[in-house]
Amino acid sequence: MADTTGNTQDVGAPRGSGAGPAPRRSGWRHIGPGIVVAATGVGAGDLVATLIAGGNFGYTLLWAAIVGCLVKISLAEACGRWHLSTGRTLFDGWASLGRWTTWFFAVYAVVWGFVYGAAAMSSSALPLQALFPDVMGLEWWGIACGLVGLTFVWFNKYSVFEKVMTVLVGVMFVVTVYLAVRVTPNLGDAFAGLLPVLPDEEDSVLNTLGLIGGVGGTITLAAYGYWVNAKGWTDTGWMRVMRLDNRVAYATTGVFVIAMLFVGAELLHSANIAIASGDKGLIQLGDVLEREYGTATGTLFLIGFFATSFTSLIGVWHGVSLMFADFLARQRGEREARGDELASGRRERSWAFRAYLLWLTFPPMILLFQDEPFRLIIVYGVLGAAFMPFLALTLMWLLNSSRTPREWRNGPLSNAMLAVAGLLFLVLCVKQAWDQPWSEFF
Repeated sequence: MADTTGNTQDVGAPRGSGAGPAPRRSGWRHIGPGIVVAATGVGAGDLVATLIAGGNFGYTLLWAAIVGCLVKISLAEACGRWHLSTGRTLFDGWASLGRWTTWFFAVYAVVWGFVYGAAAMSSSALPLQALFPDVMGLEWWGIACGLVGLTFVWFNKYSVFEKVMTVLVGVMFVVTVYLAVRVTPNLGDAFAGLLPVLPDEEDSVLNTLGLIGGVGGTITLAAYGYWVNAKGWTDTGWMRVMRLDNRVAYATTGVFVIAMLFVGAELLHSANIAIASGDKGLIQLGDVLEREYGTATGTLFLIGFFATSFTSLIGVWHGVSLMFADFLARQRGEREARGDELASGRRERSWAFRAYLLWLTFPPMILLFQDEPFRLIIVYGVLGAAFMPFLALTLMWLLNSSRTPREWRNGPLSNAMLAVAGLLFLVLCVKQAWDQPWSEFF
């Protein structure tokens, strides 16, 4: 597969001049952070969005799902390249752009973490309650999932975390591919869906952009560089390995997206069945699968649903906590947070890492027992939509400046991909902000 940076050089100095470390031979045995970012980035809501796209438009937007994966490859590769070529973390790079980045991240981490914590626990609880309806209520399943995630991330280092994520991704892969085969996709229509055409519907452009930008597009893309360092990859000798790992990540994401679009096109579109948006749409899909293909298929789907939701939970618990610990370390005066600090595992044992873990787990439990606070949800939605253009555009800034060694700066292709990503997410951010009920906010 072509290098999305447009820069084919694989040997260079991580900082300054002189010969860099010899490149490691890329191979499947090194794959790891990519699996983690793929599993974390694809949540239950993403699968529902793809299902609804398939249900509404059949195979028409298959091309858009694939373009979305290519956009995410460029973003994650840029994050990993920054970490490996400079030896500095992404937040250290952001901080070099001005204090505005610090304020943005601080507000984002606090508000987003509070609301996302409740959403992740609720999403993980839904399939468990469906599998074991008489054990306890949804709220208590959510609390149990949060506590299990907290305990697992608190007491385990990255290596164990990666192994568990890999197993859960295997479950997700088997379930989604099985479902795609089970619904017997029309391959002729599917190949026709590779042609870039828009559905003949109102707001088809925005729906298409939403599908391209939505699946796998969260703060976990920024966490990819942190997981690369936590794996022990800290210099440019790992660049070739990182690029293979990243491509595997979004090939895996592509399989999930295409499989669920097949299910939507064949099971929902052909039978004119509508499901709700959000996580509860997957419960409805489970009922449809059980009715059409039997209890075993419905149960298998719920297991895959849980794996999808729980990988997102523990992935955010680990990755965003690493980012928050890095943020506080720099606020305390560490002028340059180096990748070897992440590789040592000290960040995972720091009080800042564990404090953010607690923030993700306990305060959001309040939201499980009451309606979500209206104003907070609006701020959460706007901040969440603003993060992806922030990521794309700041990466362009960092990787075209003297902050990055010359041999690892953006090539024309990478600049084009990041520019497309920045514009795409900026449009979606404006739409998200425009759609909020601001008149009711004040």
